[in-house]
Amino acid sequence: MDKFVKVATFAGSMLLAIASPQVFAQEESDDEESKKVVPIDKQYQTQINTLAKRPAVQAAFKAFDELEPQTKKDLITLTEIPSPPFKEAERAKKFAAMLREAGADSVWIDEVSNVLAKRKGRSGKKTVVVEAHLDTVFPAGTDVNVKQKGDTLYAPGVGDDTRGLTTLLAVLKGMEKANLETDADVLFVGAVGEEGLGDLRGVKHLLRPGGPKVDSYIAVDGHGIDNITHRGLGSHRYRITFKGPGGHSYGAFGIVNPHGALGKAIYYFTTEADKFTKQGVKTTYSVGVIGGGTSVNAIPFESWMEVDMRSESPEQLAGIDKLLQAAVQRALKDENAMKRRGPDLTVDVKLVGDRPSGRVEPTIPLVQRAMAASKYLQAEPKLSVSSTNANTPIAKGIPAITIGSGGTGGGAHSLKEWWLNDKGVLGMQRILLVLLAETGLSN
Repeated sequence: MDKFVKVATFAGSMLLAIASPQVFAQEESDDEESKKVVPIDKQYQTQINTLAKRPAVQAAFKAFDELEPQTKKDLITLTEIPSPPFKEAERAKKFAAMLREAGADSVWIDEVSNVLAKRKGRSGKKTVVVEAHLDTVFPAGTDVNVKQKGDTLYAPGVGDDTRGLTTLLAVLKGMEKANLETDADVLFVGAVGEEGLGDLRGVKHLLRPGGPKVDSYIAVDGHGIDNITHRGLGSHRYRITFKGPGGHSYGAFGIVNPHGALGKAIYYFTTEADKFTKQGVKTTYSVGVIGGGTSVNAIPFESWMEVDMRSESPEQLAGIDKLLQAAVQRALKDENAMKRRGPDLTVDVKLVGDRPSGRVEPTIPLVQRAMAASKYLQAEPKLSVSSTNANTPIAKGIPAITIGSGGTGGGAHSLKEWWLNDKGVLGMQRILLVLLAETGLSN
């Protein structure tokens, strides 16, 4: 996931990238709403403070500290198992084995390689999901061996989101060691397909009709203990390909040229999209990749582009999508009208990414509990919009947030990605407090 990074000096010996907020977000929360101060209702502050003082919860906190050496080993082990897009199966098997060993009541891998581990509650009337994603952005063959310099771990994927997976393991282990009994069932999930063209496929499958019943959803992604993503940034991504017969630049002159249509489509779309995005909820667009053609002296047989559009407003996203479709059809018609001979140009419009958008209000219990937990741990809560696995439950009307796993890191999606255990146990403490507030503590 992309994020803006600032470089700073830490402990006089290392350069670390510290982002604000510390979340592996597909984008930064630079909108006005994210800057608003949202009050925390006293009832949720009281609830979190009371929970944190319970002897069993304090025992779990102590267990997190004691588990730190093993948590580090787990992080290295999982990081060094490659998990490229659509090839997460090997990491899934190892993560499932770790969850079984940690004490989950039942563990299974579903049809798309999601790992699910249930910890039964006393009543089981509700189910609360706590999830991190298994996949990384790095292709097969990437060197994922972890290197350590001082206290910092370096490796592709070490933070995004392998650290999230190991945090889930530690939370489960801590609950087991402290004999914490919840009222609701807890479903620990390692999800596939969060990154890029994975298109949130793991969570979409998890929340499919007929899938497990889910009452609230806590995604763990990113670092720190301050950020709370409660608004899902939706996106539509297309691969659009204009196709023609192709031919010699001189001998076949007069046939349709896919590049001409592509150029027109880009111009028509960006001209109208520029006007559209100057008002309303922040909405973005980008023609990210273009290609096609074989030689300077050949009329191409195809020309293609990949387009990304984003908004947290479903209406805005639908609106800019409509502009793209109209621009493509206009360009197709115009290019065909210019031909002097030969068959018409055709176009293939393929949706390659569809991330739902939506929001949960900052006043709902789940968001308020996460804010109160950050406050209890001496962090100032920050609300944000981002594209994460929480998008899907939010769009389905399920209370959902994304929070960090503690510690700090940087270089996400790069070969120089790193993670530092700077009070990392606080991330586990926050996850546990929010989880117990949602599930109810029975003992």
